[in-house]
Amino acid sequence: MKYLLCFSHLSWNFVYQRPQHLLSRFSKHYQVFYFEEPKIGDSDMYIVNVQDGVYIVELLVTRHDDTINERISNLISQLLVDYDIKSYISWYYTPMALQFTRHLEPEKVIFDSMDELSAFKFAPPQLLHLEEELFAKADVVFTGGNSLFQAKKHRHHNIHSMPSSIDKDHFGQARTFQQDPEDQKSIAHPRLGFIGVVDERFDIELLREVSTKRPDWQFVIIGPVVKINPDDLPIAENIHYLGSKAYSELPQYIARWDIALILFALNESTEFISPTKTPEYLAAGKQVISTAIKDVVHPYGNAGLVQIIDDSDSFISAAENIFNEKETDHWLRTVDHFLEDDSWDHTFERMNTLINNIIVNNSIPAENLKKAN
Repeated sequence: MKYLLCFSHLSWNFVYQRPQHLLSRFSKHYQVFYFEEPKIGDSDMYIVNVQDGVYIVELLVTRHDDTINERISNLISQLLVDYDIKSYISWYYTPMALQFTRHLEPEKVIFDSMDELSAFKFAPPQLLHLEEELFAKADVVFTGGNSLFQAKKHRHHNIHSMPSSIDKDHFGQARTFQQDPEDQKSIAHPRLGFIGVVDERFDIELLREVSTKRPDWQFVIIGPVVKINPDDLPIAENIHYLGSKAYSELPQYIARWDIALILFALNESTEFISPTKTPEYLAAGKQVISTAIKDVVHPYGNAGLVQIIDDSDSFISAAENIFNEKETDHWLRTVDHFLEDDSWDHTFERMNTLINNIIVNNSIPAENLKKAN
C-alpha cells in the first residue's frame, strides 16, 4: 500500500475544488489522508471519515497555547501508528502545516501552490518564511495557474504550471437541464450568475454599480460568505444570495442563467488566481463576463471566449452585446475545441508522471529544467 499525507488549509466539505478533484484521483493509486486545518475541540483527538475514496482527518486540540504545534504533531504521529503507516509522501497546500509536521520523514515532498496565500486576508505573518522552508524541502512544486508559475518559477528547480481544470461531463449537463432549482425558479430573466467563495476577492462595488444601473437584470450569487462582513454586500431586489450548493447541484443552477460571471476585484489577493469557474462556465455552454484577472485574460479573453471588462459601463456593454447575439453556434464550437484536451484526468496524469519521476529515479526531464529557468 502506498500512502499520501496531504496537509491543507481547507476543509474537505467547504467547496469542491482543486484538492478534491486531484486527491480523489490520486486515491486510486495511494491511500490518501487529507488533514484539514486543526480546530479547537473538547479534547486532543483526531477523527477520520472517508469521502470520495479519501481519508479525511479532522485534528482537534483543546486549547491554543505554546504547546499547540507539539500536540498536533503527536496526533499525527498517533495516526501513523494506528494505521501502520511507515512509508509515505507528504503533500502540502499550506506552508503553515510545517509547524506541526517537521518531525515527519516522508519519502518525497510535494507542494501544490494553488494560490498566493500570503496575499489573502488574515494571512499569518510567518507564512512567507515557512513557504521558503517548504520550497527548500519540496521535491516537486506545482502551481495552480500560469501567473503564479511566472512569479515563483525561479524559486525551485522542479516547478510546473498546472492550471485548474474541468470535469466537462459534469458541467456539460447544464446544456440540457430544463428544470429550475426551487430557490431559483421564481427569479426573473435575464439572469447573470456567479458561483464561488464570496470573500475579499469579490468585487462588491462592481456588483453594486451594475445592479443599480440595470435594476431589470437579476444577479444570482451562489457560494459561502467568508472573511468579510455580510452587511457590506449590496442588498437589492435584483440581487439574490442563494448560499452554498453541493457540487452536484451546480450545473442545474448554471443551466438557467443567461450569462455567467467572474466577479473578482483587481487587488493583491487576486493577482495570481486562476479561477476554476472559467472553464466550468464554458463547459456549461455559458457566455462569460470577467474582470481582468491575468489567468482569465490569457488565454480565455485573448481567444475571444470570455468578455473582459474593467468597470460597470463596459460590463453593461458586454452583457448587452451577449443578449443581442443571435448566433452562438460558432462560439460554442470554438469553446468545445479549446477545451477539448482540458480535463482533471489529464492534469492528474501529468502530475502523477512527474511525481513518479522523482520517486523512481529522482530524474527531472531536461525540458522541465529549461522551463524553470
